[in-house]
Amino acid sequence: MRQKIWILLLCLLSAIAIILVSLTRHQSPVSFDDPPNAPLSQPPADPVPTLPEPSPLSMEFRRAPAVVPSRLMADLEALAFERSTPDNREESREYIRNRLVAAGWTPQSQPFADGINLIAKKPGRNPEAGSILLGAHYDTVPGSAGASDNGSGVAVLLEVARLLQDWQTERSLELAFFDLEEIGLHGSFAFASDPNLVADLRGAIVVDMVGYACYQAGCQDYPSQLPIQPPSDRGDFVAVIGDTEHLPLLEVFLMETRANLPPVYTLPVPFKGLLIPDTLRSDHAPFWYHGIGAVLVTDTGNLRSPHYHQPSDTPLQIDRDFFIGSAQRIADATVTLLESQGSLETNMTSTFLEAKP
Repeated sequence: MRQKIWILLLCLLSAIAIILVSLTRHQSPVSFDDPPNAPLSQPPADPVPTLPEPSPLSMEFRRAPAVVPSRLMADLEALAFERSTPDNREESREYIRNRLVAAGWTPQSQPFADGINLIAKKPGRNPEAGSILLGAHYDTVPGSAGASDNGSGVAVLLEVARLLQDWQTERSLELAFFDLEEIGLHGSFAFASDPNLVADLRGAIVVDMVGYACYQAGCQDYPSQLPIQPPSDRGDFVAVIGDTEHLPLLEVFLMETRANLPPVYTLPVPFKGLLIPDTLRSDHAPFWYHGIGAVLVTDTGNLRSPHYHQPSDTPLQIDRDFFIGSAQRIADATVTLLESQGSLETNMTSTFLEAKP
């Protein structure tokens, strides 16, 4: 019995060490403490934090082609209708299929109980390098047009599909449009539970609500269980939430600090989110449960937007510049991961060595 207690204590201390190191290494290089009217490019009073040390895969930042704002907005506006019934979800799928085919992709359906996912894949140069998944849910809650939740995520995936249709990358790129996220993550559970679909998957980027920003003091809220000091009380940043077992998926979002893009706040989450339930509310969670690295990219939804799950979630409420900048960050991170090599898992040995005094 005593031996079991010591083992449990050792595991707990090890986990705390990993968390502390992760939080130290994964602060956004953009200062959130600048005065409200200060430009993002203004040098902070303290020295600029260094970027995280390169992961074992030695990622090199790769910039994607520039997103086309008119196409992003056109997709978002075309999908701005309630997508909760079987009929209007099929209407959504038909729109997504047509856009993918026009971009040179071959979409396929993955039926599951009461729903249908749409998936597409573009092979990479190296079959041994595996694939990166870019995913977003296309359904809404009843009564909401779902412009930000999650027309914005679907529009980003469609734009990345167009941008990368002719690109040859090291890894394969997979796209997944998940059904029935709003009633229990059913689509992503069906995808992540299929061994044939995840056999070559090295990591996933899930995009869920990236269209709303607020700039007045106090407009941004946070989960009560958050283990660190929140970066800002203004909702002007993109949040990227990932599991501590796959920190390179978070690192990639800290590799570009252009001032014309929204700042990024990354949150490494231990124990598959069990200590912070608010971090398990989107389609990345099923991948965590199956041991697959995944990050959620989000504007934080109801922690920021009064239009969350409301009829007022329309294109009129979308912050156009924030949305376009978020899409560019996602495209850049996707290309960087597609051109990377090696494992996307956290180097635990290196982490423990760094934690020693």
